[in-house]
Amino acid sequence: MNAAPADLILYNGKITTLDRSAPIVEAAAVKDGKFIAIGDTKDILPLAGDHTKRIDLQGRGVLPGLVDNHLHIIRGGLNFNMELRWDGVRSLADAMDMLKRQVAITPPPQWVRVVGGFTEHQFAEKRLPTIEELNAVAPETPVFLLHLYDRAFLNAAALRAVGYTKDTPEPPGGEITRDPAGNPTGLLLAKPNAGILYATLAKGPKLPYEYQLNSTRHFMRELNRLGVTGAIDAGGGFQNYPEDYKVIQDLSDAGQLTVRIAYNLFTQKPKEEKDDFLNWTKSTTYKQGTDYFRHNGAGEMLVFSAADFEDFRQPRPDMAPEMEGELEEVVRVLAQNRWPWRMHATYDETISRALDVFEKVNKDTPLAGLNWFFDHAETISEESIDRIAALGGGVAIQHRMAYQGEYFVERYGFKAAEATPPVARMLAKGAKVSAGTDATRVASYNPWVCLSWLVTGRTVGGLRVTPAHNCLDRETALRMWTENVAWFNNEEGQRGRIAPGYLADMIVPSADYFACAEAEIADITADLTLVGGKVVYGAGSFTALDDTPPPPAMPDWSPVRRFGGYAAWGERPASQLSRTSMNFCGCANSCGVHGHNHAPAWGARLPVSDLKSFWGALGCACWAV
Repeated sequence: MNAAPADLILYNGKITTLDRSAPIVEAAAVKDGKFIAIGDTKDILPLAGDHTKRIDLQGRGVLPGLVDNHLHIIRGGLNFNMELRWDGVRSLADAMDMLKRQVAITPPPQWVRVVGGFTEHQFAEKRLPTIEELNAVAPETPVFLLHLYDRAFLNAAALRAVGYTKDTPEPPGGEITRDPAGNPTGLLLAKPNAGILYATLAKGPKLPYEYQLNSTRHFMRELNRLGVTGAIDAGGGFQNYPEDYKVIQDLSDAGQLTVRIAYNLFTQKPKEEKDDFLNWTKSTTYKQGTDYFRHNGAGEMLVFSAADFEDFRQPRPDMAPEMEGELEEVVRVLAQNRWPWRMHATYDETISRALDVFEKVNKDTPLAGLNWFFDHAETISEESIDRIAALGGGVAIQHRMAYQGEYFVERYGFKAAEATPPVARMLAKGAKVSAGTDATRVASYNPWVCLSWLVTGRTVGGLRVTPAHNCLDRETALRMWTENVAWFNNEEGQRGRIAPGYLADMIVPSADYFACAEAEIADITADLTLVGGKVVYGAGSFTALDDTPPPPAMPDWSPVRRFGGYAAWGERPASQLSRTSMNFCGCANSCGVHGHNHAPAWGARLPVSDLKSFWGALGCACWAV
């Protein structure tokens, strides 16, 4: 036991450590952001000093914090406050009602953007809206609806806003669908990639910098609500370093990151990939940064000629003949500079060709010790798994099949879908494998959807695509989101468990992950989330511990204010915002006049956001509106 008093002690819990020498304990002690001791409550409580904070876990289950191995958090955070999310909504009628209500408060020239992980199969109606329905709900407000990776819907106002007309030429790699007269209908298709979808989305208004800071804080807050304490950011097209990382860097400098981020650098321009990485390896040091914001290598895009996109509504693309030569140039730069990399590869045909390159480079510059890996790998073969293992690599899988499983079955059949990707087989062969989401555009950022899919084999629409013998048990699935990820961000022995010496990242889930019905796993959230021993989210009986909520979502018309994030839509009289205001407001718990509707006050241009000092001293701040 450590002689110095602990900063924090958590006790009276049922803590899953993922340490096989002590799999379940009652209590844990934290000092300087790391666990220093675990054990029985009676043994841990004596480590407290006069200033030690104590949290009674109330007999609840506790898990290590979840780490997403593939999240576009840096890009996604910039726009989070502008997005109406249909993630988790169970009916199209509810979704359209949300859209109608958001349209009513969105001022011109702003758009309503529906972006994220939703599919028609999750809706009771089993369909997406029509463009006619979008026009009826929003005759004047531009509406842009991005559906996974395959299509986008634009109402008439959005078509006017982006300037698409009869004379607009067909874009490369995409299709603007047209009526018999040649006029755009409002449906954009990714054929074979989402370039047209993202390019069109980029034409919309952007948030000013201070709003982007606020938006990113709210995205992290949403991830904390779902138990996410860390992520590997996979970069993104046209996301340049360091310019496009300024928001995260500023939040890191201010000590306001509530999700640990390891970032990978994504190439920028076709045919200039080698130059990108030559420049970055000269200006950036591998692993530079802190436990909260740190460089993690290259990828997921290494060269544009190796981009096999993941839209299962489209046929598998054949990679260009120049792929190997271009990929070799980049991989040699990375290997010589001892940078690990991640590489996007959906199909085994691409993986096997890339492995030819990696094996060639390995003969001259050994890859041993570089924690490189493939992303996605839905149709990877046994031979490729063995070749990856022989070179010391890994595979990062994501839950795209939970959203595109029906489309995969339509194209390739149920038999092919049974082991797509072959997670259980990879683990049985001893391969390095971890899990994530690939959010925010291609799927939802909700980790519990991924855990549910790994355990049940079902899509969000309920279709079983993975038979029971290829599914994972709950502990194995949890390790995919915790200790397994540590290899992928080169932090083995530092995170992913609740054990002495590990980073003090942990969650109290809203339901017992190990005991709840399988159908309930996807609906789990966190009631308490700690990062580095600090409470970054509290709800339910832990609400009072949450003393650092972000200011209200900006701008004041943000969909996040009214509808929240995943499955958090609707009028919420007992919202987190309201509950937090109750804890600190001088009118205690019975503001009969205002009913604790303090959200408008928070958004006012008045000094009312410091809950403890201002509201506590002067009472109810509802006068501020």
